[in-house]
Order: sequence, then C-alpha cells, then structure tokens
Amino acid sequence: MQDKELLPTAKKLAQGKRLNRQDGLLLMTTADIYGLGAMAQAARQAKNQDKTYYILNRHLNYTNICANQCRFCAFWRTENHESAILLTPAEAAAKAAEIPQGQVDEFHIVGGCHPTLTLDYYLELFQALSKVHPTAALKAFTAVEIDHIARVSGLSAEEVLDALILAGLGALTGGGAEVFSPRVRQELCPRKASGKRWLEVSALAHKRGIPTNATLLYGHIETPEERVDHLLALREQQDLTGGFNAFIPLSFHPTNTFLSDLEPTTGLDDLRVVAVSRLLLDNFPHIKSYWVMLGRKLAQLALLFGADDLEGTVVEEHISHDAGATTAQGLTEPQLLKMIQAAGLKAVRRDSYYRPIYD
Repeated sequence: MQDKELLPTAKKLAQGKRLNRQDGLLLMTTADIYGLGAMAQAARQAKNQDKTYYILNRHLNYTNICANQCRFCAFWRTENHESAILLTPAEAAAKAAEIPQGQVDEFHIVGGCHPTLTLDYYLELFQALSKVHPTAALKAFTAVEIDHIARVSGLSAEEVLDALILAGLGALTGGGAEVFSPRVRQELCPRKASGKRWLEVSALAHKRGIPTNATLLYGHIETPEERVDHLLALREQQDLTGGFNAFIPLSFHPTNTFLSDLEPTTGLDDLRVVAVSRLLLDNFPHIKSYWVMLGRKLAQLALLFGADDLEGTVVEEHISHDAGATTAQGLTEPQLLKMIQAAGLKAVRRDSYYRPIYD
C-alpha cells in the first residue's frame, strides 16, 4: 500500500468495522488507486466471491418529455420539441416483441417526468408489455418518477405504488438520486424531487416488499464530501429498510448538456468511485459496473475494483447516449460472458432479484 494514511482504514476493514465519514473522505481523495482497489476487491470477494452477475434485459425509455429540465441532462425535451418522444403502450409493446420469447428476463423502464401523463398511462404500459412477455419482470421508474406520477394524478405515492404493484411492478430502478446535496440540486435540478423525498419514496417501496436500486451521478460540480455524504445517506437508509439490491455509480457525460464545458470523468476517478462505493456501502449486496456509461473495457476493469454486476444486454438506451456515450446500444450474452470470464470471474445470469437463472 503506497499511501500509508490508508493503513488505519485497512485495519478497520480487516477487523470488520464500519467505515466512517473521515474514512470515506480519505478513500475518495487518495492517489493510491492500487491500494484502494485492493481493499475494495477484498470486500467484494468476501461478499460475493468471484461471482459476477448479468441479466438479459431490455431498456425502454418511454418518453423524453420532462418537466424537470435538469441542467446535467441531455435527454429531456419539451412537449413541442421536434425530437420529443412519447411511446404509446402499443409502440412499447412492439419494441418488446422484437425480442424472442425466453431471451428477456427484465424490462428496465425509465423516462422523463411527463407533465400530463396520469397513472392510467403507466398501467396500460404494464398491461401491454406483460401481454408480450408475461414472464419478464417489470423494473420500472425511479423514485422521482413515482413522486411525479402521484402529483400529476392527484394521488399519494403510496397509492401509485400499490396500483403499479397490482399491475405487475417488480422493482424500482435507481435513477433520480443524482447527488443528495441540496446545494447541487438547487443549482442543477431545482425542479426535481429532493434527495430526502427520493429516500422517502424508496422506503415506501421497500416497506411493500419492492426492491430498488440506488445511484450517484458524479463528475460534475459535486465535491468529494458531497459524494461521501450521499453514500452514507444511502447506507443509513439501507440500515432502516434493507430494500436496496444494488448501487450504480453513474459517471457524468457533459455533451449536449448545459454543463458541456466540463471535462468528462477520468478512468481513475471512475474506478475510485466504484471502489469507495463497495467499501462504504457495506450493507448493499451488489455494486454495478454500468458498461453503458463506463465503456466495455473500463467496466470490465471495474469488476476488479469492487463491482460484481455488469448490468445486462440493454438493447437500446437513450439517456446516456444523448449525452455523448459512445458505447454500443446493447451487448449480446456471449459478449457479456466474454468480458466476465476474461477477468477470471464466474458469470452468473440472474433475474431482477439476483436469483441465479443459471451459472
């Protein structure tokens, strides 16, 4: 270990002690990426051994029309914009039908916070998708979307969740968390639900037995302290409700956003956030290496820095690609297997709840 200041933190980890904010700040700023990676990989091995998960999924971005208009987002459009998109339930089902039966285990459904769509649209969307692929799980919407649907529909978030669960909702996605810092949210996404509200809606889902994921959007105007505080808030919520399945670090892509003058994240910073996430989020079962944003090579390397999940086939994705992501729209199962196995790890195809389908 090159950075001797890391030794007390490494000792705490070896003794099974929980890291604190001071540890997190040290990890988030150390230049010793090798020492950091070694600690994170040891934590990953202790929790998941050499298992590395992936899923056969299909992303569906049902609309890019969004009332929040966040400054870091290249995806959103106004209703009258020439490139505005709103899929009808039938159109979404047609996209789903392009995948042969048995080759999709999950639909990952996220979109903008449409200013007028009420709950009925989302129920019809679920019904249409379930007719095409009745066995595929519906992992749909962020906590921000749930809060927005409730307000537009004149309902509570509890009522929206209960109706969606009856219609087949199996899990929530993790987006919309961004950075919980009120300073960052006021500057970049003042119209979006607060970090506190994001945690509240996630807790409502957990109490109903609906698992969720969690994210951090990093690499824009946030500070190392704000990154660490975000992770610790997630850890505290997980202590309370235990419903988070996975954490997904999301690297900021500035192209086509109001922050286009910023430089993209470096590979070292990407690996750092993955590793620190594994070490601070000791109560999260899984850390995801999101190849869509990281790129295939760096996502593969992140599997040796604490991550144990490579996401999935995806098929089609617009949110990151509108912001300049140069990765493929989707990967095949053989491609995912090759990435995992070349890293010397064991590939496990999973469902939405991390139950092995086969390995």
